[in-house]
Amino acid sequence: MVYFVGAGPGDPDLITIKGRKLIEKADVIIYAGSLVSKAHLMFAKHNCKSYNSASMTLEEVIKVMEENRNAQIVRLHTGDPSIYGAIREQMDELDKLGIDYEVVPGVSSCTAAAAAIKKEFTLPDVSQTVILTRMEGRTPVPQDEKLADLAAHKASMAIFLSVQNIENVVAELLKGYKDEATPAAVIYKATWEDQEIITGTLGDIAQKVKKAGVNKTAQILVGNFIAGSYERSQLYNPKFSHEFRKAGK
Repeated sequence: MVYFVGAGPGDPDLITIKGRKLIEKADVIIYAGSLVSKAHLMFAKHNCKSYNSASMTLEEVIKVMEENRNAQIVRLHTGDPSIYGAIREQMDELDKLGIDYEVVPGVSSCTAAAAAIKKEFTLPDVSQTVILTRMEGRTPVPQDEKLADLAAHKASMAIFLSVQNIENVVAELLKGYKDEATPAAVIYKATWEDQEIITGTLGDIAQKVKKAGVNKTAQILVGNFIAGSYERSQLYNPKFSHEFRKAGK
């Protein structure tokens, strides 16, 4: 049995209880060593075999799974495995081999980044939509998902895997947001001990990021949810009735 487990954004305590228990019982762990904290391996059995997939191909990963098909295997991915986790291609190969698997969600780096700056993506009159995306690079994006087009919605945005191209990212975002005063933040290694937060606007964030020397392992957050005014939610408004509370009480 293979368990695709979200390890969370960095802090080893930000894994689910289910994920931690699976690590404790695992016979084999294949972990994304370039991004997943090795502290997770401290909870594994002393005789658990571990493989760092940072230098492995898909075929090599699947071979380990096939050779250990009767064991409990944890495939440990950073953040949540459903977001840029490249798990579909692994699951398709396991289907061909008749190997069962399960996906265990985790805390995404985008929500960890929002927590780091103590902000809420969804404010009632500011944005009720969160766009998770990335800048086109060596990995292309669909034609209808260009960064400038997505930014035109002026929704809250979390941009993965793109800080190394921060100047191009900002240039594309400005085509959509059309305002250099739009708040932006870059969170380097959210929840890790060496976490770093850089805040600014689309007018100056690229310069600040370059000065800080941040060129990988960072989330770019953009939108008016980061700064500015907003209306309080109806959920806790005394004038608003819902299933559990009448207005005026």
